[in-house]
Amino acid sequence: MKKRTLGVLLTLALAGGVLAGCGSSSQETTGSDTASSTSETTADESGRTQLIVGFDAEYPPYGYMDDDGEYTGFDLELAQAVCDMEGWELVKQPIDWSSKDGELNGGSIDCIWNGFTMNGKEDDYEWSDAYVNNEQVIVVAKDSGIESLSDLAGKIVGVQQASAALDVLTNEDYQKELGDTFAEMQQFGDYNVAFTELTTGSLDAVAMDVGVAQYQLEERGEGKYMILEEALNSEQYGIGFKLGNTSLRDVVNEDLHKLAQDGTVAELAEKYGIADMICIE
Repeated sequence: MKKRTLGVLLTLALAGGVLAGCGSSSQETTGSDTASSTSETTADESGRTQLIVGFDAEYPPYGYMDDDGEYTGFDLELAQAVCDMEGWELVKQPIDWSSKDGELNGGSIDCIWNGFTMNGKEDDYEWSDAYVNNEQVIVVAKDSGIESLSDLAGKIVGVQQASAALDVLTNEDYQKELGDTFAEMQQFGDYNVAFTELTTGSLDAVAMDVGVAQYQLEERGEGKYMILEEALNSEQYGIGFKLGNTSLRDVVNEDLHKLAQDGTVAELAEKYGIADMICIE
């Protein structure tokens, strides 16, 4: 897997890499960000020639920008494989995660495909079958003295805006009781900023998906941080489509199973370090 530097990502993000509210008529992607030019794609029976995937560009290993300035990641490569099967052009549309519903319902994107938690949102989208098992975990500095969830009482904890981790820590059905013990819960647009705050000591801990946590620890040095053994919650990822759009969901879902059966999913999962999290067959 190609590595990326924090400086490159922050610079590119500030330059406008994450575009909220952008319509499909003005996709800002490099030539390498699409499967092929539109002229090389073929329409399916419905007339579709492309798939516009909405994703968080700061969410490795599922979706992010690499050192060459290209969007990549497990979910984006999997989406590319689906498009290759269907003869579609893949359009990778970075979005502000907190605006994902507006992008989907407004037609700017065809689906949300980026480490997207299904649990608790079953009736809000047309979902593919679950394909990744995930956990919400806590990351702390190794020298913080924090060794268990109970040690977070009175601490400042960071979490991404509109994320599953935020839901877990504010929902009475999950870990709201734990969240209420925090001195403060700070929300961030992406986890790169949260990790910067953790490094400087402005945060005591960060709540996040385990796959993202593992990637961040690998990138930043596992000797500096650790994941608490106690998980906050277990959940699953799916691909979310607009309510009523069952036809597109069914096509993508069928292809997803084919890619699992031919070994493509397992190969990509191994590449991105999440082989033990795959749950689709």
